[in-house]
Amino acid sequence: MVNTIQKGIIDPSSMESSEVFVWVMMAALFAAALWVNVATWVGAPVSTTHAVVGGVMGAGIAAAGFDVVNWTTMSAIAASWVISPLMGGVIAAAFLAFIKSNIIYQEDKVAAAKRWVPLLVAIMAGVFSAYLIMKGLKKIWNPDAVTISLMALAIFALSYAIVRPIIARAAVGMENRNRSIRTLFTIPLICSAALLSFAHGANDVANAVGPLAAIVGSSASGAIDAKVGIPLWVMVIGAIGLSAGLFLFGPKLIRTVGEQITRMNPMRAYCVSLSAGITVLIASALGLPVSSTHIAVGAVFGVGFFREWDTERRSKALRANLRTAKIHPESNLPEKINESSLNRRKKLVRRSHFMTIIAAWIVTVPCAALLAAGVFLLISYFAG
Repeated sequence: MVNTIQKGIIDPSSMESSEVFVWVMMAALFAAALWVNVATWVGAPVSTTHAVVGGVMGAGIAAAGFDVVNWTTMSAIAASWVISPLMGGVIAAAFLAFIKSNIIYQEDKVAAAKRWVPLLVAIMAGVFSAYLIMKGLKKIWNPDAVTISLMALAIFALSYAIVRPIIARAAVGMENRNRSIRTLFTIPLICSAALLSFAHGANDVANAVGPLAAIVGSSASGAIDAKVGIPLWVMVIGAIGLSAGLFLFGPKLIRTVGEQITRMNPMRAYCVSLSAGITVLIASALGLPVSSTHIAVGAVFGVGFFREWDTERRSKALRANLRTAKIHPESNLPEKINESSLNRRKKLVRRSHFMTIIAAWIVTVPCAALLAAGVFLLISYFAG
């Protein structure tokens, strides 16, 4: 990502000097930091990577005109705004549909859970092992696709062998209720959240400090280098900033994503987490520049909208049965049904939060670009 920021988004050779290039990166860094902090403060989960990209683009245009931008790279990034959240949403909805169909809606939920939950946990383990290697450890180890696939398959098999007897013991004496079944996803969800956080931290710190690394490299060499190594102290600054941001703004954003978009439980959150890992792996294989933030939030939207669709589908089935059959004690329908509630379409995704987040995604790059352009002009005015 550092090389993309320095060379992929804009053409460094179009800059008048290394000093101007440093100003561009300083403006991009300030603008991205300002925009992400403001967006996080209001509860909009925006992409740090996209803010940095917008900042570099805006400051670069202010410094050397529109020709400095690599519009092919920018087009690919723009396409990812639509592709990645949609992909995350579809995959999360597919997993939730599978769980509901094969476990929740089964007459013997406990037996179904004993059969399918170990497989789902093993899939998660295999996916996250591949995700961790590709995203979290790519700075120190970069194996080929075959090696990653074999390792993921081995971890899948090992996890299945370990988890199956654990789930079988946990299911002993368990009530045949949805609430009881959901508890089986709690420990896998905690593990997946920890792995996802580690991989995001390892990857996103490099993205956030990309402009700073470019500044350090240009200042040290006096030239615009094609490649920049990231000094350890720069990564430490990024890690401290990431931790401080999580401490200050994390709870607000966690509530937005975890509670205010749609209601979550361990089962739904598991689908979101697994979808994020799978989507990033697919996007990496296809070479798409995606945002982990957009994917995770898109997965939450996918879960919420699937719940709306599934609730409406089941309500229609009940309404049809009410019209064609007489309710009696031996029927599969309850004795008392509130018909007015069946006729109301439930909104399980809060539209206000949905629109706010989509709007924030759309304006992130242009707003960061405008801020960076303004900051660059101020720097060049006072420094010149």
